[in-house]
Amino acid sequence: MDHRQRIIEENTYLLELWQRSKAGEKVAFCQLAELQYRSLFSYATNFTTDREFIKDSIQEIFINIWEKRQTLTIQVVSIYLFKSLRNQLLQEFRRNKNAVSVPYFQEINHLSDWETVETAIEKNEVESENQRKVRQAIDSLPKRQQEVVFLKFYKGLENEQIAELMDINRQSVANLLYKALSALKNQVSFFKYWLVVLCFLQ
Repeated sequence: MDHRQRIIEENTYLLELWQRSKAGEKVAFCQLAELQYRSLFSYATNFTTDREFIKDSIQEIFINIWEKRQTLTIQVVSIYLFKSLRNQLLQEFRRNKNAVSVPYFQEINHLSDWETVETAIEKNEVESENQRKVRQAIDSLPKRQQEVVFLKFYKGLENEQIAELMDINRQSVANLLYKALSALKNQVSFFKYWLVVLCFLQ
């Protein structure tokens, strides 16, 4: 099964849980929340170091979704949840000046969750020298380019979906992706460049 097919099947299953949740099945909603919680938490740790704040924010978005479930239309569950959490965190930081955030959170266009991928790789793989150099090359990219690369190759999202999540237009996504991949090819050899794709598609 290729990466794209796996993403499609995952979303199909999540949509099934969502439709059951929308019909009022609390068990299905709990399953949906459990499946997505870890990914949401990891994504949020790149925006704030306050773990309790993250937990509260995730809980808040799920409460809101449950309460508004009958009026919501969701096509790609993971995108909807990521965007909901992103908006929730931004709203909370605007209201709560004492919350601890990473410096670039104040600029929504600088958000990136590449560190989540990096952490996962470190925990689950013995990295080769080539992988290390590829990771360094990606780390050197501007934050928005890192995020586009992550969403495109790791999450398998289409440009339109990335645009929706990042609140930019489709052409901006294409431009960011082009600049990112061009920069990577200039920094590493052809073989190492393709390791970027392999790391994301595993």
